[in-house]
Order: sequence, then C-alpha cells, then structure tokens
Amino acid sequence: MNNQLFLKEKLQASLEKIQINGDASPITNLKLDKTTVSEIEQLTTELESVNPNPYPLLYATSLLDGAWQLQYSTAREIRSLASLPLGLKLGKVFQVIDVTNKLFFNLAQVQHSLGLLSGYVKVTASFEPAKEDLESVANKRLNVYFDKRYLSIEKIIGIHTPQLNPFKVSSANNPIDRIPTLDITYLDENLRIGRGGDGSLFILSRANNLPDFTS
Repeated sequence: MNNQLFLKEKLQASLEKIQINGDASPITNLKLDKTTVSEIEQLTTELESVNPNPYPLLYATSLLDGAWQLQYSTAREIRSLASLPLGLKLGKVFQVIDVTNKLFFNLAQVQHSLGLLSGYVKVTASFEPAKEDLESVANKRLNVYFDKRYLSIEKIIGIHTPQLNPFKVSSANNPIDRIPTLDITYLDENLRIGRGGDGSLFILSRANNLPDFTS
C-alpha cells in the first residue's frame, strides 16, 4: 500500500469514527475534543502533501466537476448550521459544481428533531480561478462570488408544501473588504479537501445520489 492510500484510509477511518449521529451530517470541530481535532488536522495535512493532483484547475477539472457531500468542516457557517435553534437539526450537506459554467451551489438539509418539518438552505455562487503571482497557488485557488440564498420548507408534519419551496430568496452576503477564496489542496476520484481564505477546512466525499430537489 502506498503512502497516499494509507493516509487516505486512515483519515476516512477517523471521520467514520466521529460520525456518531448516524445521519451523515457533517461533523464540526466544535463537537470534538482537541485531541481528535488535532489528529484530523495532522492526517489532513499529511494527505495534502501527497496530493495526486497538485494543479487541479489545470489538469483535473473533470474530477472537480459534479456532486460532493461534506463530511467535516471547521468553517464558521457550517458550525452555525450545526447549532440550529427550535429543535432544528442539520442533515446532509452537498456541494454541486458545474466547471463548464463556473457555477456551484451549496445545499444543507434541515429537519426538526420531532419530524414536524423538513427543508433546506441553498446558496448559489459563481467562481473563477484566482490570478496569483505564484503559479502553484493560481492553479488550485478559486475566487468565489456568492449570489442567492434560498430558504425552503418541503414538508410540514409529512405534508408536501410546494408553496414554501422556497419561501424566501435573498441576496447572499459577500465580504466587503475581500474576495472569498478556496484552495483545493487535495483531489482524487472520491475525496476532496479544501481550505478557505480564513483557514477553514472542508473535507468532502463524492456524492453518487442526490435528493430530487437539487436538480
């Protein structure tokens, strides 16, 4: 077994071990002890060092394209979704990338712990490769421009509510003083690791089956 495969399997085993909810929702660092967070960060850094596609925007766009499911993140926006009020719980979180048109959307399933309602939050965005002086950075960094935010309720006590899907559409917030960026630091056929411009970490796996409402 080569080092890349060994590290990948070790990281995936660590992620499976912390998935205690059983609902495939992403785990955040706020839900873990410091030792586990450090272990995941170390394994991630080691795997990034043997990235089989160090220039993904140049040579591996076909791997980047398509649907991904978030497994773990330290990002503020994911941590806030994981701590929803009023009995609401975060479910699966997806990212779907359209490389040809330079578009993507993030979609987070939300449901009430008692099954009173279910729905999702969706954010659409566009992206472009960042123009950096360092070639190694330019070929893995994306500038991100958020567009719309959709809040949708699909069901209330089991009854479909198409009139509430979505019930609110608003402009997504972009930072005033900077352009959000994402560095693709590891990419293969079924695993992707990214680092936000604020240092946040995203670990995603290839998603083969998406819910119907993502079309």
